[in-house]
Amino acid sequence: MAKAKQNSLSAEDIDQLRAELAAGRPAAVWFTSAAVGVEAGRSGKVVAFTEPAEGDFIQVRPTGDKDDLSFSPAELTVEKPAPRKRTPAPAPTPAPPAPAPVEHIYTPGPAPAPPKPKPAPAPASASAPAPASAERKPAPRKQAKPAEVTVTLASSADGEWTVDVQWGSKRTLKAAPVAASAVAQAAKLLPAEVDEAVESVLSAARERHLARVEQLRAELEAAQRALDELTG
Repeated sequence: MAKAKQNSLSAEDIDQLRAELAAGRPAAVWFTSAAVGVEAGRSGKVVAFTEPAEGDFIQVRPTGDKDDLSFSPAELTVEKPAPRKRTPAPAPTPAPPAPAPVEHIYTPGPAPAPPKPKPAPAPASASAPAPASAERKPAPRKQAKPAEVTVTLASSADGEWTVDVQWGSKRTLKAAPVAASAVAQAAKLLPAEVDEAVESVLSAARERHLARVEQLRAELEAAQRALDELTG
């Protein structure tokens, strides 16, 4: 029996999800067969909406995962799928009763006739068709070409790092924060040009923060001296 098609999110459904998220209650949604990279019927929680409200602008965290992914309304539904019915195992067939023992009485019969000689096989004719070869196996189906994945690391002027993931034509992760130490460790495993570029950004950020610390330390010492003069 064909499965009932799940309705995708309507405008009213999206408004209701926004309202529940604003009230601090992330609503549950389920993935349709149009969802990319997630099994149909799996559940998740709506965690954010991005602007503009078009394309993959709904941020959902699938149940059991820690990452937030982007989806379009056609890939989600608020209708919970019906649970799958389990087919009961067939009852075991009772074993047939054992036959009653039969007493055999041996009676010698006439001696068997000698076997007749088998005729020699006829030589194969030149025009005889060759034996059929084994059945041809169907050609294997071509597998679908996997979608290309693009991972982009970006740094800010303050030395903060973010990562974007583009899976084919769909952005599954947008501007997610990444620790600078993790970026530095990963860059050491990549070509030297990548390591040098990352290290230059980290060095500049360290110098700026060090200068800021020295400035704050000087301001703190000046404030402490002023306080000592007032209380002395």
